[in-house]
Amino acid sequence: MLKTVVPLSISVETVKFIKNLFEIKIFCNILNVFTVTFDQFNDSLVNKNIIKIVFLLKKKKNALRGTGLLTSDPRLKDCMQQIHQAVQESVGTAMMDQELFRKCVGSNIVLLTQAIQRKHAIGDTNLPFCLQSCVMPLEYALAVHEAGTEQVHKYVGKEPSGLKFNKLYLDEEDKPHNPMVNAGAIVISSLLKMMDYLKKMAGREYVAFSNATFQSEKETGDRNYAIGYYLKEKKCFPSGADMMAALDFYFQLCSIEVTCESGSVMAATLANGGICPITGEQVLSAEAVRNTLSLMHSCGMYDFSGQFAFHVGLPAKSGVSGAVLLVVPNIMGVMCWSPALDRVGNSIRGIHFCQELVSLFNFHNYDNLRHFVKKLDPRRQTGHERNKSVVDLMFAAYSGDVSALRRIALSAVNMELTDYDTRTALHVASAEGHLDTVKFLTHTCKVNPNAKDRWGNTPLDDAMQFGHNAVVKVLQEYQSIYTHTLMPEELRLLLMV
Repeated sequence: MLKTVVPLSISVETVKFIKNLFEIKIFCNILNVFTVTFDQFNDSLVNKNIIKIVFLLKKKKNALRGTGLLTSDPRLKDCMQQIHQAVQESVGTAMMDQELFRKCVGSNIVLLTQAIQRKHAIGDTNLPFCLQSCVMPLEYALAVHEAGTEQVHKYVGKEPSGLKFNKLYLDEEDKPHNPMVNAGAIVISSLLKMMDYLKKMAGREYVAFSNATFQSEKETGDRNYAIGYYLKEKKCFPSGADMMAALDFYFQLCSIEVTCESGSVMAATLANGGICPITGEQVLSAEAVRNTLSLMHSCGMYDFSGQFAFHVGLPAKSGVSGAVLLVVPNIMGVMCWSPALDRVGNSIRGIHFCQELVSLFNFHNYDNLRHFVKKLDPRRQTGHERNKSVVDLMFAAYSGDVSALRRIALSAVNMELTDYDTRTALHVASAEGHLDTVKFLTHTCKVNPNAKDRWGNTPLDDAMQFGHNAVVKVLQEYQSIYTHTLMPEELRLLLMV
């Protein structure tokens, strides 16, 4: 019997993981970060200062894998190439000291040090299973991304049907009620043209096709064929659409295989506003994600959708393969797989996991985020923590301590925090004339140079007032190229230079 991905109740490890999800703080200096990471991969059977590279590749990759980070991850490409090159250049048993380790993982040290707190897996997460109905929200999101909301909803509604997912029934406008039932998904299939999006949503992780499932769907899909002909009779398909081709495509979509690892990346892409967290690629538009999550919340769990929205209050989609795709918007994506189903076709343990999750953490859409103290909230930052971050940031800027600023930036602290005078670290560094500090805050951290304090002064005004001409020149050049965008991932890696 296959192990299930989710237990009957949430484990202590899972609770600790979610509590620590937003506490990615590195309090040691950069050398210590490398040393700590080196020690995590060290082999206790050999010299403490040397790693056998074969040991690193064959055994310790499980340490990364346990966090959900695979050696095939595109973000680790440079690191793996460096390690393989070290193996080729070595004579005899390939060994690695701290200096070589630093060279190999230098470009990925931020990723490696955060990986343990970023991903979590329980059970047989690498076993493939078919998406079945879990593909419906992905299919709908791609259709909206490609054709737009107005065009898609010419052919399918937005309301829960209150009926079984495979009923031969349309709304009063002779359209399928929503894209999360079979009729709606079949119509959406006729609008789609590109399937490469699924690979992009999964960050190029495991996505395959089960031909055996596809053939079985075609042979036993009498109800879906009946729905197809009913839709054709009611002229629900777009002009020129081939009903049989749309059905075939729908069966193919249901037969797509994923693992919990790749499926969770798809869920995380939806949680991240359409940006794949693995590759950083904008796969879906914000509009497509918003509409998809809204429909998942109201229609995603078959006949249990109302109960699920009431008790769990999160967007989710289930499939008869035992999969449950759960999205906690702006926080995380979860893929559960447990084949045992209830009477309406939902995973018993998958639903139980979701209920346990919101009983421990205030992730329910309508939980009180300010006064409800019985539940844990990993998103909440106490006033003391914020005040400490501001003090550390301002003192580092005042002292011209670039190393301290680099540590603070690596700890995921907002480098534009302000003090009681609404002055930023860039204000302080500019007033003190710390050129290297100003360059770090502008060229590496990409902070806003136009922020004004309570007296209406910008960092440039402070630099000019105190006669720091070199700082003035840097700020003027930076202001001319500054755009109001978030710092891209490649610039974060510059923190290690």
